[in-house]
Amino acid sequence: MAITSANQLELLQTAEAVAREKMIDPGLVVEAMEESLARAAKSRYGAEMDIRVHIDRKTGKATFTRVRTVVEDEELENYQAEFTVEQAKQYMEAPEIGATYVEEIPPVELGRIAAQSAKQVILQKVREAERDRQYEEFKDKAGTIINGLVKREEYGNVIVDIGRGEAVLRRNEKIGRESYRPNDRIRVYIKDVRREQRGPQIFLSRTAPEFMAELFKMEVPEIYDGIIEIKAVARDPGSRAKIAVISFDNSIDPVGACVGMRGSRVQAVVNELQGEKIDIIPWNEDQPTFLVNALQPAEVTKVVLDDEAGKIEVVVPEEQLSLAIGRRGQNVRLASQLTNLDIDIMTEAEESARRQKEFEARTKLFVDALDIDEFFAQLLVSEGFTNLEEVAYVEIDELLVIDGVDEGTAGELQTRAREYLEAAAKAALDAARALGAEDSLIAFEGLTAQMVEALAKDDVKTLEDFATCADWELAGGWTTVDGQRVKDDGVLEPFGTTLEEAQDMVMTARVVLGWVDPEELIAQSQEDGAEETVEGEETAESVFSSDAAPEA
Repeated sequence: MAITSANQLELLQTAEAVAREKMIDPGLVVEAMEESLARAAKSRYGAEMDIRVHIDRKTGKATFTRVRTVVEDEELENYQAEFTVEQAKQYMEAPEIGATYVEEIPPVELGRIAAQSAKQVILQKVREAERDRQYEEFKDKAGTIINGLVKREEYGNVIVDIGRGEAVLRRNEKIGRESYRPNDRIRVYIKDVRREQRGPQIFLSRTAPEFMAELFKMEVPEIYDGIIEIKAVARDPGSRAKIAVISFDNSIDPVGACVGMRGSRVQAVVNELQGEKIDIIPWNEDQPTFLVNALQPAEVTKVVLDDEAGKIEVVVPEEQLSLAIGRRGQNVRLASQLTNLDIDIMTEAEESARRQKEFEARTKLFVDALDIDEFFAQLLVSEGFTNLEEVAYVEIDELLVIDGVDEGTAGELQTRAREYLEAAAKAALDAARALGAEDSLIAFEGLTAQMVEALAKDDVKTLEDFATCADWELAGGWTTVDGQRVKDDGVLEPFGTTLEEAQDMVMTARVVLGWVDPEELIAQSQEDGAEETVEGEETAESVFSSDAAPEA
């Protein structure tokens, strides 16, 4: 088919039809046509020629041109697309390096093979444009709910028609044993949109906690308007969920607003989630209080929070234990997800037994170390003394408050405690030296003999070894593995060393060794302090502004 004999407007009509069908820019289709015609012309005139095609956007006329570029003599490589200044003089009056000479060439006739090739180019370009359009359309919709139509199910994964594209609801993102048939309507959460080689991949979810949050936003106008905020969501999809909410208007009850008149609002969410039971909990800035709320409907007797470890101990009455734990640990697991804390639940009897065990261990320590009778040791523990250091170095007046203790007895107690500690320190120091600990580590300020022994056992024997340690290796810490918080034991953790103390000691060691310039360290510390001050001012402004929400 010769381009010149074809209806020139047919090209534009075809481009518009394809663009309308695929919902892309008609200009992209015309550009694809130009590229395909140029490729066909190269196969006719020569692959090394620089042939370009322009289709007039009004008339549809295709113009074929050959372009040649003026280059330096020594740079001339492609004789079909380049020529030297001398060669260009016969076509141009004053040729300059980089100038181009454009001449129109006769249109080509598209044979069967060329036409097929042109078709492939156009289809490829249209596909790419369609993928770009789909990605641009859905990339900003990640994190929102969309309604779709089930097309088919493949190996448990549901392919969903979402209007201008397809998305996939994976098997593990479905609630329970949900099954769908073609043409079923489905409401899903757009979890992720990725640009991949085969085109944009849109991943859906019905199990994500955010799905529940978005459903509540649709059902509760106060959440949509920002009067009520969802602080946290924890789900056991299809079974049970907990959602924490807070109101920024004292006249509005956040729990009541989410429940709705006769439970209408929460019931709409429950119906969408296949009957998933939902506990709506008032959020509280005080973590222990929030945890007590999160463990509802169980009643809590006492809460002990360990901020550093991110762990919390909850004491409940014996008859409330199964309710607090829940079926297969569901209640405590959801409460843990909601509060982002490790929760240990124990009965009052278990807590009492633990406290008794600690009491007995401390009593035995005082009996053995101070050579006193059990009754006297129990008096010391009852007065709050937990270790020998407290007895040895406390103000003597604090010992005199114990019944039956005079100045002579108190002095004798402190003498015995100090002698025991000194003997223990000497033994630990001898053991550390035997393990190879060097004087540079032994003399380092802040490390006791027992600490040096523990470090030597962990193959930290020099100050250089100590300076390369990470703070968590010394003080211990917590990491999250597969959604579970895992404890990392620190070498110095048994001695009560905190992360901050470990950081200070390691940095001091690096300064002593000359690895770090102390002036730079001070300057950096001042900069960090200034940044914290600015952040503090911004936070204060946001808290006291009329429309700002208090931070969690």
